Amino acid sequence: MSTPVSICVIGSGYVGLVAAVCFAEMGHQVICVDNDKTKVETLRSGGVPIYEEHLPELLGKHLGRGVEFTTDLAGAVEKCAAIFIAVGTPQGDTGAADLSYVEAVVSEIARSVTDYKVIVEKSTVPVYTNEWVRRVLNRHGVDAAHFDVVSNPEFLREGTAIIDFLHPDRIVVGAGTERAAQLLQRIYAPLTSGTYYDQSGALPGVCSAAQPARILVTSAQSAEIIKHASNAFLALKISFINAVANLAETVDADIEDIAAGIGLDSRIGPKFLRAGIGYGGSCFPKDVAAFHYVAQQQGLNFQLLEEVRRINDAQRDVFFNKVRSSLWTLRGKRIAALGLAFKGDTDDIRESPAIDTIKRLVEAGATVVAHDPAAIDRAKAVLPPSDKLIYSSDLYETAQNADALLILTDWKEYSKLDLPRLNRALRFPIIIDGRNLYKPEEMSDQGFTYVSIGRPATYNAQQGKPKKLVL
Repeated sequence: MSTPVSICVIGSGYVGLVAAVCFAEMGHQVICVDNDKTKVETLRSGGVPIYEEHLPELLGKHLGRGVEFTTDLAGAVEKCAAIFIAVGTPQGDTGAADLSYVEAVVSEIARSVTDYKVIVEKSTVPVYTNEWVRRVLNRHGVDAAHFDVVSNPEFLREGTAIIDFLHPDRIVVGAGTERAAQLLQRIYAPLTSGTYYDQSGALPGVCSAAQPARILVTSAQSAEIIKHASNAFLALKISFINAVANLAETVDADIEDIAAGIGLDSRIGPKFLRAGIGYGGSCFPKDVAAFHYVAQQQGLNFQLLEEVRRINDAQRDVFFNKVRSSLWTLRGKRIAALGLAFKGDTDDIRESPAIDTIKRLVEAGATVVAHDPAAIDRAKAVLPPSDKLIYSSDLYETAQNADALLILTDWKEYSKLDLPRLNRALRFPIIIDGRNLYKPEEMSDQGFTYVSIGRPATYNAQQGKPKKLVL
């Protein structure tokens, strides 16, 4: 095991909290700083404010030993050699990332720097943010010899963030000096040397002592672009397969077969080729917009990114129109909705297609009974209270006497439904699946009218095939 490094992580959101406990798991001493006193008290008592697999266990394992929580940023900066900034960079009105939180944190860091520190961008930021961080520090009178700025973007998926951190596809370090690069290499040495994977109790994953994590050292600007370009490319794959799905549907082809055929090409691969109701979450929508804005600022017309966003937005309309076509009218209908989070294994509802769909159904006069294993409380905070919106903790009670059931989030339990029981619960056996969790033939055999994305619909014989609704 390499020599532990004292690390300050500023921000205890998805990225900051995961980074803090994972650095502790790797053997480092971590102070996690947040200005939200209530959240800090929750974390100090062992509470976990977000839904993330393995996070409660790691927090319990390292709390008070490898990781501590505080509101005292100045004290944490003084004690630590590496300062990771993991605060929010929300999307502004122009599409650009709002870096005001980053600037505020850097200004506060500047007041406490009296010896050499490596300040690390962990938040997703546009290219040249490293240079602006440097300028802010200089403007506050910090000696240039007392700091380096490094870009170390995260590539975490909500729901699997802990495993993604400890078993990464790659670790990207954008550093302008050898001294800063060496400190980051020391921090990640337990993963890149493979020593972490030999430890008793190490979380299993794709990396091992024989095949440890890989590290790529670049310039800061290259690292910043790698992050945005990676997310934009994944969003592109999702929008591409959804565009192909809409074509497949018009000629009675099956998008699942098409995606399998495309994904078998080793140059393309199968990941992110799942047709559905579009991407959401805190990363893809924001990062596509921010990357597009950066290109515009550099005088480039990156029109492809605008088309990625347009296709994704249109896919929500495609799904909503499927619901309306299947039920004819929505006013007075009772609809069961499975899923509120933007994807399975997380309680994050930011930019969730499920939330957007439910809002539109209620506005159209339908009564929606919504179920989600983790995201109900977060949904209640953003969806307007309505007597037409009911939350249910029991999956099959959600479906009771509903005119149709919608699958909006790809939770694993939604792919393993007791179909005969579900059929009995529904008023009409209609399932409109925005995640393609089932095979149409299977649903037909179970007596359902089944409508999905990019595949021919199957119809219950008693209900018959509806006429296509012209909108």
